Amino acid sequence: MCTTCGCSKHAHAWVTDLATGKVTAIVEPVDHDHARIDHRHTHPTHHHAHPHDHSDSPAHDHSPNRPHTSGTTIDLEQEVLAKNNRLAERNRGWLEGRNILALNLVSSPGAGKTQLLERTIHDLQNSVPISVVEGDQETVFDAERIGATGCRVVQVNTGTGCHLDASMLARALTALNPPRDSLVMVENVGNLVCPALFDLGEQAKVAILSVTEGTDKPLKYPHMFRASSLMVVNKIDLLPYVDFDLDACIAFARKVNPDIDVIPLSATRGDGLDRWYAWLNARLTALFETAS
Repeated sequence: MCTTCGCSKHAHAWVTDLATGKVTAIVEPVDHDHARIDHRHTHPTHHHAHPHDHSDSPAHDHSPNRPHTSGTTIDLEQEVLAKNNRLAERNRGWLEGRNILALNLVSSPGAGKTQLLERTIHDLQNSVPISVVEGDQETVFDAERIGATGCRVVQVNTGTGCHLDASMLARALTALNPPRDSLVMVENVGNLVCPALFDLGEQAKVAILSVTEGTDKPLKYPHMFRASSLMVVNKIDLLPYVDFDLDACIAFARKVNPDIDVIPLSATRGDGLDRWYAWLNARLTALFETAS
């Protein structure tokens, strides 16, 4: 069990290239390197054998209902994240070397990431080359939706994994082979917890929430909104029918992250998409001007 997020260490991921049908297995999504981790027990060493009873001590409660705590948990978490971060820096260098803007789209399931991607590709694909990495535990349904737009797409399935990591993106980029001077959109697995921890090598995270989810979402999942450069509030066409306070939600997001940009929009009706496209174009322009 991965102590960082709870993903099974036996989870296997795979990349599916929708254009060719080729499936490439990723045997170990993050190299946990258990063989090199010192699984030391933190109990004091007793040099003299003597009877002792820890049954009344909470610190020594090994009952099934109490999690075992030791230095191993912290060591393993740091090792997992350190390895991921090293791979993320490689991805970032690879993307920068090709002048590619990579964005990591994160949200709860059903917030509308795929629909926003479909609309964005339809409206912008003639002005900038767009490629997509789809992340889900199972199925290629979302990748098929993106592929129907004519966009280049690969699907990463994580099995029991609850997030993409840097090694998965590296494999996906190899299969995707995005062109220079382009935009890569990564649709992460629907989850507002673990993707906040894992840098993929993207230039920015974009947190998407729907007005059907609740006003206080940024306060309930502060790490994700703190890690994101932009919060997209989707499905604002439903505001008359749901109990959602848009102004309060924005205030909560800025309480967690004062620098976060916020764009309310409706991917279905089109409201606010001009602001989303302006945000994307500003990022692309800054990247291309830096490279020139």
